Amino acid sequence: MKKLSGASIAVVLGSGLGAFADKLRDPQYLEYKQIKDFPVSTVDGHSGRFVHGFIGETPVLLMQGRVHRYEGYSAQQVIFPIRKLREWGVKKLVVTNVSGGINDSFGVGDWVLIRDHLNLTGDNPLIGKNDNKLGLRFPDMSDVYSAELRKLAHSINPDLKEGVYAGVLGPCYETPAEIQMLKLLGADMVGMSTVYETIAANHMDMDVLGLSCVANLAAGMGVQKLSHEEVTEVGHKASQKLGEFLVRLIPELSSRA
Repeated sequence: MKKLSGASIAVVLGSGLGAFADKLRDPQYLEYKQIKDFPVSTVDGHSGRFVHGFIGETPVLLMQGRVHRYEGYSAQQVIFPIRKLREWGVKKLVVTNVSGGINDSFGVGDWVLIRDHLNLTGDNPLIGKNDNKLGLRFPDMSDVYSAELRKLAHSINPDLKEGVYAGVLGPCYETPAEIQMLKLLGADMVGMSTVYETIAANHMDMDVLGLSCVANLAAGMGVQKLSHEEVTEVGHKASQKLGEFLVRLIPELSSRA
C-alpha cells in the first residue's frame, strides 16, 4: 500500500475511459482484488485497478474502473474505494462517467461538467451508524460539486457545458417515459454511477469535480437502441479529449491543494 501514498488528487475513470492511465509517468499498479475486502469490478470497460503515477511533477492516483450498486454490491461497498482514497491522503477527487443525454442541446461525445445531481437510486451510502472521524451525521450538500473547481475547469476549457446528473439504480436502461420524467425533474443526463461516490467524498470534506461524457441519447431522444457496447465505444473515443483536459487540470488542482 505504501506505493500508493503521496497523491492528494485522484481520478475515477468510468466505462471506456481507462486509457488516461497511459499518460502517467512512472506508473505503478495495484489490482483491486489484491486489497482485502475491496469490491472488484465485474463490468466490461472497467479494468479494476489503481494506477499511481505523475502528470509532470504532480502525483495522481487513478481508479481504472469502479463498482456499481447493480452489480450486487451494497451502497457502502460501492464507496469503500473512496474511503480508501481519503485514508491514503486524497483531498481532491475528479469523478468521470458516461451518461445518456437528456438535454436537447447535448450531443453524443460531449463532455459536461456536473453541476449537481439527483440521487434517484432509493439508497444512500451514509445510511447506518455514522463515523464521526470521517464526517458529520448530516452533511451539507449545497456545493457537492465544487463551484471553485468548476470555475477552474471553465478556465481550462471555456466551451464545457454544465448539467444536472440523475443517478439511477440500473442495470436496465430507462424507458422513454422515465426519461420524460427525469427531464421534468431537471436532469440533463442520466447514469448508474457517481452519486454514491460523490456523497461519500462530500461527507469526508473532499472537493469533487464531476465530468460526464454523453455516450448516447437517452431512451426516446433518438431512434437507436441503447447498448453497453455503444457506451464503452464512445467512452474510448472520448478518452483522448478527457486526457488532454486532465493533463492541464491536474497540475492546477495541485496548486490549489
